Amino acid sequence: MTVHKAIALIAHDQKKDDLAAFAKSHEKAMKAFPIVATGTTGARIIEACPDLNVTRLKSGPLGGDQQIGALIATGDVGLVIFFVDPLTAMPHDVDVKALMRLAIVYDVPMALNRATAETLLKALA
Repeated sequence: MTVHKAIALIAHDQKKDDLAAFAKSHEKAMKAFPIVATGTTGARIIEACPDLNVTRLKSGPLGGDQQIGALIATGDVGLVIFFVDPLTAMPHDVDVKALMRLAIVYDVPMALNRATAETLLKALA
């Protein structure tokens, strides 16, 4: 059996429902991977897709983004899907930038919208 690196799922407040719907529509493909997700986003994913193997971390502003960054640095995350709300100011923007920096440094694919996320998931299949 092949052990896959985790897919990290993160969404800003205005995008959580969109990410849950995305996960539901791609549940079959995502079922082959462990999932790590920030707090409330993880709860929404579990509610929408109870058969997925989801590990919930802390909420993004409380350290969840940094926890995912640490998993990128240790090689445990192979794909980041982060549905960003570009129209709302984020008080923890510095954490988001640090997460993006780690994805770039460790050459981990990172989707910031649905179109890119779908393209990357198709590439994994």
